[in-house]
Amino acid sequence: MDPQEKTVQISGKIPRYEDYALCTHCGLCLNHCPTYRLWKLEADSPRGRIRQMILVDQGKIEAGDVFVKHIDQCLVCRACETACPAGVGYGALVDHARARIEVDYRRPLATRIARNLVYKRLLPFPRRIAAVARLVWLYQRSGLQWFARKSGVLRLLGQAGREKLLPRVDDRFFFDQLGKVFPAQGPRRARVALFAGCVAQVTFAQLNEATIRVLTANGCEVVLPQGQLCCGALAAHAGVREVARDLARKNLAAFAAGEFDAVVTNAAGCGSTLKEYENLFSEQEPEHAQALAFRKKMRDVTEFLAGLGLAAPLKAFPLRVTYQDSCHLLHGQKVKDAPRELLRAIPGVEFVELPYGEICCGSAGVYNVTQTEASLELLAEKMQYAAQTKAQVIVTANPGCLLQLRAGAELHGTGQEVLHVVELLDRALR
Repeated sequence: MDPQEKTVQISGKIPRYEDYALCTHCGLCLNHCPTYRLWKLEADSPRGRIRQMILVDQGKIEAGDVFVKHIDQCLVCRACETACPAGVGYGALVDHARARIEVDYRRPLATRIARNLVYKRLLPFPRRIAAVARLVWLYQRSGLQWFARKSGVLRLLGQAGREKLLPRVDDRFFFDQLGKVFPAQGPRRARVALFAGCVAQVTFAQLNEATIRVLTANGCEVVLPQGQLCCGALAAHAGVREVARDLARKNLAAFAAGEFDAVVTNAAGCGSTLKEYENLFSEQEPEHAQALAFRKKMRDVTEFLAGLGLAAPLKAFPLRVTYQDSCHLLHGQKVKDAPRELLRAIPGVEFVELPYGEICCGSAGVYNVTQTEASLELLAEKMQYAAQTKAQVIVTANPGCLLQLRAGAELHGTGQEVLHVVELLDRALR
């Protein structure tokens, strides 16, 4: 099949040559790219990957093992976008490259089975997520996890590193809260819808609850629309485009059913994809216009609260705190100041910047599962800088980063607590 004919099979917005040609190969992105910093290989730099994408699109090289390896090794942290003076939309280019790989390339059988189970059979279905979560809960609470770690079974299976990053499943799930409305405390200042996530509903129920408390305490009525599903970020970044498009359609319909001043999320990775749903659809599809309208209301919770202004009184909290930028908040959504403003608003907090806080911690969706060794290398460097701050608490704005940094604090023995921005605000409220 001709390369251009295969591209037609990829739904949604298709990059043009001009989108790639914006890259002038100046190299200003190199020191901001985590994989280039690790390996110093041009093929694992943003401009190197863009060059490979162009050659594949032109049919000059195949989307074979080498190309797939270099594209898969990208974290899609989008730090290169922040550094780029030409405004290259690198994230969209990588997502398209992975969608093309999904069409053109035949992965090993075990990988195909795993990807099909996760992206097509699990994440779009809340009940299945809950069922798997209950099994993980049993593993973690029954003593099986302790035995697996102490016996060396995980090391023999080559899974010790991945298992360390396994999120702790909540005792109660958040799914039952969908459909509820939480009234504002005091005069209502805004009416917002909360995007609750997918895996977050079984591993970060307390974070969602803290988010509701902080929002209502600051005069927001919080609605949890029924029908909302996984945002589709993991599927989109993996190249499983049709699953991401279907999830986007359902979420657009779920949040269009109510009148809201804003739709907020406490997951920066979800927010980045939710704000860019239009990339999943061509301009001729009706969902493209719907996505553009939805984008105008979509806000990260830190972005929304900083813009609204804190109204609830906060108690003094004598803590030394540092902040790790979530890649998809800083580089994807261009939100830098809002989390810092909220942290500095807490009385007693001594805020100290984290050196290289803009560099990815290695979580990156499922990167810590698919590229565990590289993920742990990035995490080790991150925890070294975190320890240097002498902060008691590391704060971030994304559940994936929370999991990664909590594992890092344990693995490297820094003794630091890791919290979301709204969790610290919630503590100051209470």
